[in-house]
Amino acid sequence: MTHPELRVGSARTTFPFSRGLLVESLVNAGASAPVASAVSRRVEQQLRLARRTVVSPAELKALMVEVARDVAGDEIAQAAQAQTPAFQDIFVTAKKGDLPFSRGVLARTLEDAGLSGKDAYATASVVDVRLRQQGVTSLSAEEIDNRTEAALAERYGEHLRLTYRYLRHNRGKLGVLGEGSSVPSPFSKGILVQSMLAAGVTPDVARKVARVTQRDLRGRDDRVIPRHEIRQKVEALLRDEVGPDVSARYRLLRVIRRPPRPVIVLLGGVSGTGKSFLAAEIAYRLGIARVVSTDSIREVMRAMVSPALLPTLHASTFNAWEALLPPGAPRPEHPDRPSLIAGFRDQVQQVSVGLSAVVQRSVQEGSSLVLEGVHLVPGYIRADSYAGAIVVPLLVTLPDADEHRRHFESRDTETAASRPLHRYMGYFREIRAMQDELEALAHQYEVPMLDGLTLDESAEQAVDMVLRRVLVALTPEERRALLGEDHADLTFGGS
Repeated sequence: MTHPELRVGSARTTFPFSRGLLVESLVNAGASAPVASAVSRRVEQQLRLARRTVVSPAELKALMVEVARDVAGDEIAQAAQAQTPAFQDIFVTAKKGDLPFSRGVLARTLEDAGLSGKDAYATASVVDVRLRQQGVTSLSAEEIDNRTEAALAERYGEHLRLTYRYLRHNRGKLGVLGEGSSVPSPFSKGILVQSMLAAGVTPDVARKVARVTQRDLRGRDDRVIPRHEIRQKVEALLRDEVGPDVSARYRLLRVIRRPPRPVIVLLGGVSGTGKSFLAAEIAYRLGIARVVSTDSIREVMRAMVSPALLPTLHASTFNAWEALLPPGAPRPEHPDRPSLIAGFRDQVQQVSVGLSAVVQRSVQEGSSLVLEGVHLVPGYIRADSYAGAIVVPLLVTLPDADEHRRHFESRDTETAASRPLHRYMGYFREIRAMQDELEALAHQYEVPMLDGLTLDESAEQAVDMVLRRVLVALTPEERRALLGEDHADLTFGGS
């Protein structure tokens, strides 16, 4: 039986109940992790037995203290009573009004002071825990800064405390003025880091370059900086840190971020090759905001067309062949290859109608897109059909069958069996045969293939391939407009 969702808050604003926040609160009160877990489980059991669906933070705290007294003793219960629990917001009074305290926001500020991401978050967590242990429910932004300075002095010494103090008294937004624009946009260190990661820069170096860039820009009298000056500074820093090739690659990635035509990345592959994770990572590295799955398009088409009209559409790609069997015909345990491919191609042909419409809409809107799914079969969506876009087809494969099985096992665990392992293992032979068909078509239509290695390696391969395709697709005029006269003859890799 499925329990109704339990939420914490008021009738107007709620958030999902989390045993993890209860455990965190009890650990802050001095309980051991096993004891905290035991208390949190009993609290949840009592709420569900009472058939509660919404509980206020005050009610949840009272119940937590009551159960803690029974399980962990008076000392833990008293400490839990005195604190501000992790499921209750601490509000910071600022000029814009009262805002919830955020460890993440404080951590990003601490990174500006020179801490690594891990150390910045650890320091922000220390500040948060101390506030909660002292029962603080609201305080001013200045008090947060003072407490942060104290934590920095204890953990890292006076130098970092004074650096943080300097930054807090010299805060100010930086504006970035793009080419052809008269309205500045906010400077984002995160977007800058993202662009460097796509160029193959390691996370540590990317964060360091972004911090140095931001620090130097903050030292200027002018708070609005032309985008090309930021780019030149980053390229110079990258040349010093990692060499000219990566610096040139960073320059080339500007083409992707503001292309003369939308970039459409088509990421095909059979089930279990990791397409969804890879598509999200490719989109992140290339700064593409839209990721669409072909499965979602198929679901929309299913809702509009009955199984009686298009039976293969309402099956999975690996068992669509069953829908083509004549009425009353015996169903074999496994199909022969022609039957399997016939069912697969029949569904792909149907879904391709919806896929083409999605691509065409992106071209009309001038927006880039990453489209992923098993229905992106080489030869069905042709790049030359979309003159207004740069279409980059790719195919993800897993040559090793054992590795492919392990992917399915990992996905079953990560998705809590929402995509049952036994179903895919029952059709594993068919899925592998479909991959063979896709590989043959990829060779026929010269579609680049990615080995489904680790996420980072596959994403790196994909970005390389997209860059190559885009550079080939650019006209000489587009090259000069995007890269400048001095770099119009750049080839991939900066050679």
